[in-house]
Amino acid sequence: MKLKKLSIIFCTILVVIISLLGGALSDRLFGYKILDSWFPRQEASQEKGDIVEQKVLKEESVVIEVVEEVSPSVVTIGVKKSQRIIDPFSDFFDPFNFFNFPSRPSQEREEEIEQDIGSGFVISADGMIATNKHVVSDLEADYKVITKDNQEYEVEKIYRDPVIDLAILKVNASGLTPVELGNSDDLKVGQFVVAIGTALGEFRNTVTTGVISGLGRGITAGDPFGGSSEELENVIQTDAAINPGNSGGPLLNSLGQVIGVNVATTSGAENVSFAIPINIVKEALDNFTRTGKFTRAFLGVRYKIISKDLALLNEVPEGAYIVEVIEASPAEKAGLKKGDIIIELDGRKVTEEEGGLAKIISSKKVGDEVELEIWREEKRRQLKIRLEEAG
Repeated sequence: MKLKKLSIIFCTILVVIISLLGGALSDRLFGYKILDSWFPRQEASQEKGDIVEQKVLKEESVVIEVVEEVSPSVVTIGVKKSQRIIDPFSDFFDPFNFFNFPSRPSQEREEEIEQDIGSGFVISADGMIATNKHVVSDLEADYKVITKDNQEYEVEKIYRDPVIDLAILKVNASGLTPVELGNSDDLKVGQFVVAIGTALGEFRNTVTTGVISGLGRGITAGDPFGGSSEELENVIQTDAAINPGNSGGPLLNSLGQVIGVNVATTSGAENVSFAIPINIVKEALDNFTRTGKFTRAFLGVRYKIISKDLALLNEVPEGAYIVEVIEASPAEKAGLKKGDIIIELDGRKVTEEEGGLAKIISSKKVGDEVELEIWREEKRRQLKIRLEEAG
Protein backbone atom coordinates (compact mmCIF):
# COMPACT_ATOMS: atom_id res chain seq x y z
CA MET A 1 0.00 0.00 0.00
CA LYS A 2 2.82 2.36 0.95
CA LEU A 3 4.62 1.42 -2.26
CA LYS A 4 1.53 2.28 -4.27
CA LYS A 5 1.24 5.71 -2.61
CA LEU A 6 4.91 6.40 -3.20
CA SER A 7 4.48 5.48 -6.87
CA ILE A 8 1.54 7.90 -7.23
CA ILE A 9 3.48 10.71 -5.55
CA PHE A 10 6.51 10.03 -7.74
CA CYS A 11 4.45 10.02 -10.91
CA THR A 12 2.76 13.30 -9.92
CA ILE A 13 6.10 14.97 -9.26
CA LEU A 14 7.44 13.65 -12.57
CA VAL A 15 4.42 15.03 -14.49
CA VAL A 16 4.87 18.46 -12.89
CA ILE A 17 8.59 18.51 -13.73
CA ILE A 18 7.94 17.43 -17.32
CA SER A 19 5.21 20.12 -17.66
CA LEU A 20 7.52 22.82 -16.37
CA LEU A 21 10.35 21.75 -18.62
CA GLY A 22 7.99 21.50 -21.60
CA GLY A 23 6.58 24.93 -20.94
CA ALA A 24 10.02 26.44 -20.61
CA LEU A 25 11.22 24.80 -23.81
CA SER A 26 8.07 25.90 -25.67
CA ASP A 27 8.56 29.41 -24.40
CA ARG A 28 12.15 29.63 -25.58
CA LEU A 29 11.77 27.69 -28.84
CA PHE A 30 8.36 28.88 -30.02
CA GLY A 31 7.77 32.10 -28.12
CA TYR A 32 4.90 30.72 -26.03
CA LYS A 33 4.45 32.57 -22.75
CA ILE A 34 2.33 30.14 -20.78
CA LEU A 35 4.31 30.67 -17.56
CA ASP A 36 4.24 34.45 -17.58
CA SER A 37 1.03 34.67 -15.54
CA TRP A 38 2.66 32.70 -12.71
CA PHE A 39 6.26 33.83 -13.18
CA PRO A 40 6.36 37.36 -14.71
CA ARG A 41 9.51 38.24 -16.61
CA GLN A 42 10.87 40.96 -14.39
CA GLU A 43 13.79 41.81 -16.63
CA ALA A 44 11.70 42.03 -19.82
CA SER A 45 8.95 44.16 -18.26
CA GLN A 46 11.55 46.42 -16.67
CA GLU A 47 13.36 46.78 -20.00
CA LYS A 48 10.11 47.65 -21.78
CA GLY A 49 9.31 50.28 -19.17
CA ASP A 50 12.77 51.78 -19.53
CA ILE A 51 12.34 52.03 -23.31
CA VAL A 52 8.97 53.78 -22.98
CA GLU A 53 10.36 56.18 -20.38
CA GLN A 54 13.40 56.94 -22.54
CA LYS A 55 11.14 57.63 -25.54
CA VAL A 56 8.96 60.02 -23.54
CA LEU A 57 11.98 61.81 -22.11
CA LYS A 58 13.50 62.12 -25.59
CA GLU A 59 10.30 63.67 -26.99
CA GLU A 60 10.11 66.06 -24.05
CA SER A 61 13.73 67.11 -24.44
CA VAL A 62 13.19 67.78 -28.19
CA VAL A 63 10.26 70.08 -27.42
CA ILE A 64 12.15 71.87 -24.66
CA GLU A 65 15.20 72.41 -26.88
CA VAL A 66 13.10 73.73 -29.77
CA VAL A 67 11.17 76.10 -27.52
CA GLU A 68 14.30 77.43 -25.80
CA GLU A 69 15.99 77.99 -29.14
CA VAL A 70 13.12 79.59 -31.08
CA SER A 71 10.99 81.42 -28.46
CA PRO A 72 13.23 84.54 -28.47
CA SER A 73 12.44 84.89 -32.20
CA VAL A 74 8.64 84.62 -31.79
CA VAL A 75 6.76 87.89 -31.28
CA THR A 76 3.25 89.04 -30.45
CA ILE A 77 1.44 91.45 -32.78
CA GLY A 78 -0.65 94.10 -31.02
CA VAL A 79 -3.15 96.56 -32.50
CA LYS A 80 -4.22 100.04 -31.42
CA LYS A 81 -7.12 101.87 -33.03
CA SER A 82 -9.93 104.28 -32.27
CA GLN A 83 -13.45 102.99 -32.34
CA ARG A 84 -16.66 105.01 -32.24
CA ILE A 85 -18.97 103.86 -29.44
CA ILE A 86 -22.65 104.87 -29.39
CA ASP A 87 -24.25 104.97 -25.94
CA PRO A 88 -28.03 105.10 -26.52
CA PHE A 89 -28.83 105.72 -22.83
CA SER A 90 -26.18 108.32 -21.99
CA ASP A 91 -28.56 111.34 -22.08
CA PHE A 92 -31.94 109.78 -21.47
CA PHE A 93 -33.49 111.09 -18.28
CA ASP A 94 -36.69 109.13 -18.77
CA PRO A 95 -36.07 106.27 -21.26
CA PHE A 96 -39.58 104.81 -20.69
CA ASN A 97 -41.33 108.19 -20.67
CA PHE A 98 -42.97 107.56 -17.32
CA PHE A 99 -42.88 111.25 -16.45
CA ASN A 100 -43.05 112.73 -19.96
CA PHE A 101 -39.49 114.04 -19.71
CA PRO A 102 -38.12 115.09 -23.10
CA SER A 103 -35.65 112.60 -24.49
CA ARG A 104 -32.24 113.63 -25.79
CA PRO A 105 -30.23 112.19 -28.68
CA SER A 106 -27.72 109.46 -27.93
CA GLN A 107 -24.05 110.38 -27.73
CA GLU A 108 -21.05 109.08 -29.62
CA ARG A 109 -17.58 108.81 -28.14
CA GLU A 110 -14.18 107.68 -29.30
CA GLU A 111 -12.62 104.77 -27.46
CA GLU A 112 -9.04 103.56 -27.87
CA ILE A 113 -8.81 99.79 -28.31
CA GLU A 114 -5.47 98.15 -27.64
CA GLN A 115 -5.02 94.37 -27.63
CA ASP A 116 -2.89 91.46 -28.80
CA ILE A 117 -4.28 89.96 -31.99
CA GLY A 118 -1.68 87.69 -33.55
CA SER A 119 1.83 86.29 -33.70
CA GLY A 120 4.90 86.58 -35.89
CA PHE A 121 8.57 85.68 -36.07
CA VAL A 122 11.83 87.49 -36.72
CA ILE A 123 13.36 86.95 -40.17
CA SER A 124 16.19 89.50 -39.95
CA ALA A 125 18.25 90.99 -37.13
CA ASP A 126 17.44 94.55 -38.28
CA GLY A 127 13.71 94.29 -37.54
CA MET A 128 11.90 92.40 -40.31
CA ILE A 129 8.98 90.38 -38.92
CA ALA A 130 6.84 87.83 -40.80
CA THR A 131 3.16 87.34 -39.98
CA ASN A 132 -0.17 86.70 -41.73
CA LYS A 133 -1.66 89.39 -43.94
CA HIS A 134 -5.07 88.95 -42.30
CA VAL A 135 -3.55 89.74 -38.88
CA VAL A 136 -2.68 93.28 -40.08
CA SER A 137 -5.52 93.76 -42.57
CA ASP A 138 -6.92 96.96 -40.99
CA LEU A 139 -5.33 99.82 -42.95
CA GLU A 140 -6.40 102.44 -40.40
CA ALA A 141 -4.98 100.74 -37.29
CA ASP A 142 -1.55 101.13 -35.71
CA TYR A 143 0.41 97.98 -34.91
CA LYS A 144 3.23 97.08 -32.55
CA VAL A 145 5.51 94.10 -32.00
CA ILE A 146 6.20 92.68 -28.53
CA THR A 147 9.15 90.32 -28.01
CA LYS A 148 9.38 87.54 -25.44
CA ASP A 149 11.30 89.81 -23.04
CA ASN A 150 8.46 92.40 -23.32
CA GLN A 151 10.32 94.87 -25.52
CA GLU A 152 7.81 96.84 -27.61
CA TYR A 153 8.43 98.24 -31.09
CA GLU A 154 6.08 100.38 -33.16
CA VAL A 155 5.53 98.98 -36.66
CA GLU A 156 6.84 101.55 -39.12
CA LYS A 157 5.95 99.88 -42.39
CA ILE A 158 3.78 96.96 -43.51
CA TYR A 159 4.28 95.10 -46.79
CA ARG A 160 1.30 92.91 -47.66
CA ASP A 161 1.59 90.10 -50.21
CA PRO A 162 -1.30 90.40 -52.70
CA VAL A 163 -1.50 86.65 -53.35
CA ILE A 164 -0.73 84.62 -50.22
CA ASP A 165 -1.68 85.36 -46.62
CA LEU A 166 1.69 86.88 -45.74
CA ALA A 167 2.86 90.27 -44.50
CA ILE A 168 6.26 91.69 -43.59
CA LEU A 169 6.43 94.21 -40.74
CA LYS A 170 9.37 96.61 -40.33
CA VAL A 171 10.32 97.85 -36.86
CA ASN A 172 13.21 100.04 -35.76
CA ALA A 173 15.35 97.44 -33.99
CA SER A 174 18.74 95.78 -34.17
CA GLY A 175 20.27 92.65 -32.75
CA LEU A 176 17.08 90.57 -33.01
CA THR A 177 17.43 86.79 -33.36
CA PRO A 178 16.08 85.52 -36.70
CA VAL A 179 14.62 82.05 -37.11
CA GLU A 180 16.08 79.33 -39.33
CA LEU A 181 13.87 78.49 -42.31
CA GLY A 182 13.49 74.80 -43.19
CA ASN A 183 12.33 72.96 -46.32
CA SER A 184 8.61 72.24 -46.55
CA ASP A 185 9.03 70.12 -49.71
CA ASP A 186 10.48 67.34 -47.55
CA LEU A 187 7.55 67.13 -45.14
CA LYS A 188 5.85 63.80 -44.45
CA VAL A 189 2.44 63.04 -42.98
CA GLY A 190 2.96 61.96 -39.37
CA GLN A 191 6.03 64.17 -38.87
CA PHE A 192 6.36 65.77 -35.41
CA VAL A 193 5.78 69.55 -35.21
CA VAL A 194 5.77 72.34 -32.60
CA ALA A 195 3.71 75.55 -32.80
CA ILE A 196 4.44 78.74 -30.82
CA GLY A 197 2.24 81.83 -30.62
CA THR A 198 -0.06 84.08 -28.64
CA ALA A 199 -3.07 81.83 -28.11
CA LEU A 200 -6.47 83.58 -28.11
CA GLY A 201 -4.67 86.94 -28.27
CA GLU A 202 -4.00 86.63 -24.56
CA PHE A 203 -1.48 83.90 -23.68
CA ARG A 204 1.88 84.86 -25.15
CA ASN A 205 4.47 82.25 -26.15
CA THR A 206 2.02 79.37 -25.88
CA VAL A 207 3.55 76.06 -27.03
CA THR A 208 1.56 73.22 -28.60
CA THR A 209 2.73 70.02 -30.26
CA GLY A 210 1.36 67.55 -32.75
CA VAL A 211 2.01 65.95 -36.12
CA ILE A 212 1.45 66.82 -39.76
CA SER A 213 -2.01 65.43 -40.49
CA GLY A 214 -2.16 66.21 -44.20
CA LEU A 215 -0.53 68.12 -47.06
CA GLY A 216 -1.88 70.09 -50.03
CA ARG A 217 -5.11 71.19 -48.37
CA GLY A 218 -7.31 74.11 -49.46
CA ILE A 219 -8.92 76.45 -46.88
CA THR A 220 -10.43 79.89 -46.28
CA ALA A 221 -8.45 82.11 -43.89
CA GLY A 222 -9.79 85.20 -42.12
CA ASP A 223 -8.74 87.90 -39.69
CA PRO A 224 -9.34 87.50 -35.93
CA PHE A 225 -12.47 89.70 -36.07
CA GLY A 226 -14.03 88.29 -39.22
CA GLY A 227 -13.31 91.37 -41.28
CA SER A 228 -11.70 89.68 -44.29
CA SER A 229 -11.05 86.26 -45.73
CA GLU A 230 -9.28 84.62 -48.63
CA GLU A 231 -8.86 81.22 -50.24
CA LEU A 232 -5.53 79.47 -49.63
CA GLU A 233 -4.27 76.46 -51.56
CA ASN A 234 -1.64 73.83 -50.81
CA VAL A 235 -1.46 74.39 -47.05
CA ILE A 236 -0.24 72.06 -44.29
CA GLN A 237 -2.82 70.45 -42.00
CA THR A 238 -1.72 69.72 -38.42
CA ASP A 239 -3.33 68.57 -35.17
CA ALA A 240 -1.14 70.95 -33.14
CA ALA A 241 -3.56 73.40 -31.52
CA ILE A 242 -3.59 76.74 -33.40
CA ASN A 243 -6.09 79.14 -31.83
CA PRO A 244 -7.06 82.67 -32.89
CA GLY A 245 -4.01 84.71 -31.97
CA ASN A 246 -1.59 81.99 -33.06
CA SER A 247 -1.97 83.20 -36.64
CA GLY A 248 1.36 84.33 -38.08
CA GLY A 249 3.46 82.29 -35.65
CA PRO A 250 5.90 79.57 -36.72
CA LEU A 251 5.24 75.87 -37.19
CA LEU A 252 8.53 74.11 -36.42
CA ASN A 253 10.14 70.74 -37.01
CA SER A 254 12.15 68.87 -34.37
CA LEU A 255 15.32 70.73 -35.45
CA GLY A 256 13.78 74.09 -34.59
CA GLN A 257 13.43 75.10 -38.26
CA VAL A 258 10.32 76.95 -39.45
CA ILE A 259 8.46 74.73 -41.91
CA GLY A 260 5.20 76.68 -41.99
CA VAL A 261 3.40 79.88 -40.97
CA ASN A 262 0.37 79.15 -38.79
CA VAL A 263 -2.64 80.61 -40.51
CA ALA A 264 -6.03 79.24 -39.46
CA THR A 265 -8.13 76.74 -37.60
CA THR A 266 -11.43 75.22 -38.68
CA SER A 267 -14.44 76.52 -36.78
CA GLY A 268 -16.29 73.78 -34.89
CA ALA A 269 -13.57 71.17 -35.45
CA GLU A 270 -11.03 69.82 -33.00
CA ASN A 271 -7.39 69.14 -33.80
CA VAL A 272 -7.64 70.60 -37.32
CA SER A 273 -5.32 73.56 -37.98
CA PHE A 274 -3.39 74.84 -40.98
CA ALA A 275 -0.09 76.51 -41.94
CA ILE A 276 1.36 78.00 -45.14
CA PRO A 277 4.37 75.91 -46.31
CA ILE A 278 7.57 77.84 -45.68
CA ASN A 279 8.90 77.24 -49.21
CA ILE A 280 6.02 79.33 -50.59
CA VAL A 281 6.92 82.02 -48.07
CA LYS A 282 10.64 81.81 -48.96
CA GLU A 283 9.85 82.50 -52.62
CA ALA A 284 7.94 85.61 -51.58
CA LEU A 285 10.72 86.69 -49.21
CA ASP A 286 13.40 86.24 -51.88
CA ASN A 287 11.36 88.39 -54.23
CA PHE A 288 10.82 90.98 -51.50
CA THR A 289 14.55 91.08 -50.65
CA ARG A 290 15.45 91.76 -54.31
CA THR A 291 12.79 94.34 -55.11
CA GLY A 292 11.64 95.78 -51.78
CA LYS A 293 8.06 94.82 -52.56
CA PHE A 294 5.91 91.78 -53.30
CA THR A 295 5.51 91.32 -57.05
CA ARG A 296 3.41 88.32 -58.00
CA ALA A 297 2.29 86.85 -61.27
CA PHE A 298 -1.49 87.19 -61.46
CA LEU A 299 -4.01 85.21 -63.52
CA GLY A 300 -7.24 86.57 -62.05
CA VAL A 301 -9.59 83.69 -61.28
CA ARG A 302 -11.23 82.15 -58.23
CA TYR A 303 -11.60 78.40 -58.53
CA LYS A 304 -12.41 75.10 -56.89
CA ILE A 305 -10.31 72.01 -57.55
CA ILE A 306 -12.10 69.07 -59.17
CA SER A 307 -10.61 65.91 -57.66
CA LYS A 308 -10.24 62.62 -59.51
CA ASP A 309 -13.33 61.13 -57.83
CA LEU A 310 -15.43 64.22 -58.54
CA ALA A 311 -14.23 64.26 -62.14
CA LEU A 312 -15.29 60.64 -62.66
CA LEU A 313 -18.64 61.28 -61.03
CA ASN A 314 -19.42 64.26 -63.27
CA GLU A 315 -17.68 62.95 -66.41
CA VAL A 316 -15.36 65.94 -66.66
CA PRO A 317 -11.55 66.20 -66.47
CA GLU A 318 -9.61 66.94 -63.29
CA GLY A 319 -8.62 70.58 -62.96
CA ALA A 320 -9.50 74.01 -61.60
CA TYR A 321 -13.19 74.84 -62.00
CA ILE A 322 -13.53 78.62 -62.42
CA VAL A 323 -16.16 80.12 -60.12
CA GLU A 324 -15.25 83.75 -60.81
CA VAL A 325 -13.19 85.72 -63.33
CA ILE A 326 -11.78 88.95 -61.89
CA GLU A 327 -12.73 92.06 -63.84
CA ALA A 328 -9.94 93.53 -66.04
CA SER A 329 -7.63 90.63 -65.15
CA PRO A 330 -5.42 88.70 -67.61
CA ALA A 331 -7.96 85.86 -67.42
CA GLU A 332 -10.82 88.11 -68.54
CA LYS A 333 -8.71 89.68 -71.30
CA ALA A 334 -7.86 86.21 -72.65
CA GLY A 335 -11.49 85.10 -72.67
CA LEU A 336 -11.68 82.73 -69.70
CA LYS A 337 -15.23 82.28 -68.44
CA LYS A 338 -17.00 81.14 -65.32
CA GLY A 339 -17.58 77.39 -65.63
CA ASP A 340 -14.37 76.69 -67.58
CA ILE A 341 -12.08 74.00 -66.20
CA ILE A 342 -8.34 74.65 -66.44
CA ILE A 343 -6.80 71.23 -67.13
CA GLU A 344 -3.17 72.15 -67.80
CA LEU A 345 -0.91 75.19 -67.63
CA ASP A 346 2.23 75.05 -69.79
CA GLY A 347 1.91 71.28 -69.94
CA ARG A 348 1.61 70.83 -66.15
CA LYS A 349 -1.59 69.10 -65.03
CA VAL A 350 -3.69 71.03 -62.55
CA THR A 351 -4.52 68.45 -59.87
CA GLU A 352 -5.19 68.39 -56.16
CA GLU A 353 -2.10 66.24 -55.56
CA GLU A 354 0.17 68.80 -57.27
CA GLY A 355 -1.08 71.71 -55.17
CA GLY A 356 -3.67 73.07 -57.59
CA LEU A 357 -3.43 76.06 -59.91
CA ALA A 358 -1.93 78.40 -57.28
CA LYS A 359 1.29 76.38 -56.99
CA ILE A 360 1.88 76.45 -60.76
CA ILE A 361 1.17 80.18 -61.00
CA SER A 362 3.56 80.84 -58.08
CA SER A 363 6.42 79.44 -60.18
CA LYS A 364 5.79 81.99 -62.95
CA LYS A 365 7.02 85.57 -63.28
CA VAL A 366 5.19 88.78 -64.09
CA GLY A 367 5.06 89.11 -67.89
CA ASP A 368 5.31 85.37 -68.64
CA GLU A 369 3.06 84.14 -71.43
CA VAL A 370 1.48 80.82 -70.50
CA GLU A 371 -0.61 78.36 -72.46
CA LEU A 372 -3.76 76.96 -70.86
CA GLU A 373 -5.66 73.87 -71.84
CA ILE A 374 -9.26 74.28 -70.73
CA TRP A 375 -12.50 72.27 -70.84
CA ARG A 376 -15.49 74.21 -72.16
CA GLU A 377 -18.79 72.86 -73.51
CA GLU A 378 -17.42 69.29 -73.48
CA LYS A 379 -14.42 70.21 -75.65
CA ARG A 380 -10.75 70.90 -74.97
CA ARG A 381 -9.51 74.33 -76.02
CA GLN A 382 -6.18 76.19 -75.85
CA LEU A 383 -5.67 79.76 -74.69
CA LYS A 384 -2.59 81.94 -74.31
CA ILE A 385 -2.43 84.41 -71.41
CA ARG A 386 0.19 86.97 -70.42
CA LEU A 387 0.45 87.10 -66.62
CA GLU A 388 0.39 90.52 -65.00
CA GLU A 389 1.46 91.87 -61.62
CA ALA A 390 -1.07 91.43 -58.82
CA GLY A 391 -2.36 94.75 -57.60
